[in-house]
Amino acid sequence: MHQTTDTILMIRPVSFRMNEQTAVNNYFQEELTIKNEDINAKAQEEFDAFVLKLQAVGIKVVVVSDDELHDTPDSVFPNNWVSFHANGDVAIYPMFAENRRKERRDEIFDKLEEEGLYIEHIIDYTSAEDEGVFLEGTGSVALDRVNRKAYCALSPRADESLFIEFCEDFEYTPVIFTANQTVDGKRLPIYHTNVMMCLAENFSVICLDSIDDKKERKNVVKHLKQDGKEVIEITEAQMHQFAGNMLQVHGTDKKRYLVMSAAAHKSLTNAQIKAIEKHCSILSSSLTTIETCGGGSARCMMAEVFLPKA
Repeated sequence: MHQTTDTILMIRPVSFRMNEQTAVNNYFQEELTIKNEDINAKAQEEFDAFVLKLQAVGIKVVVVSDDELHDTPDSVFPNNWVSFHANGDVAIYPMFAENRRKERRDEIFDKLEEEGLYIEHIIDYTSAEDEGVFLEGTGSVALDRVNRKAYCALSPRADESLFIEFCEDFEYTPVIFTANQTVDGKRLPIYHTNVMMCLAENFSVICLDSIDDKKERKNVVKHLKQDGKEVIEITEAQMHQFAGNMLQVHGTDKKRYLVMSAAAHKSLTNAQIKAIEKHCSILSSSLTTIETCGGGSARCMMAEVFLPKA
């Protein structure tokens, strides 16, 4: 069992813009005063440059282009609707925004099988949408695949009972807490766990300040330390630069990289960079348009593929 993969699924956007359906509880999204087609063109440029950077260090990127059949402004963030597991299982998740449900496409699985990967079972949680219950993949759930622990910050997009069901199905120990951010002077739930914490092999980058409940905060730290992870803390301001939205992958010769946006990289202090670089190299790419309009960053754009070879 490995924590990192060298294979990533990414969806190239065709109609990227600010999604009004997700903006109701994603407080990271902001309006840009340029035309939607210009926003999409900029997002495509950022996407293509990011893919090239990943490929340059030996990471296999399976790129599928979005289609224009449906209005799917957030399709560039596939990690919210699907996760791929080392035993050949695939999980499909219930999504909060109705227009995001259209991102789920079977031909993406066909493409992975064409790439020589094997899918054994598909575990489909999407019927929970009928009850208004959601769990948005590895956006809502941060997986420690080696120690079989799953961390989840509860929010309108991460339901506790469905998270526990997922943990039972996939044999993970649940670590549950609430993470908040300050919005107009109020503490409100952060929409996805993966914007406030990143789990790597030997460390975690985490905004502990967002966990207001001291007991919950202590419990999260206890689990991380129990599993030998160095805790690298970031501030709430850094989290808003997407410094929690990172993913560790490996490239040529199993070399480890922590992948993040240029904004996240720039927000880090020298001490934090040093702490990360003890464990692996940093790979960053500019994602300004995608971050501003989409309210998601590098981690959200990469669905890790752990499937076995066919």
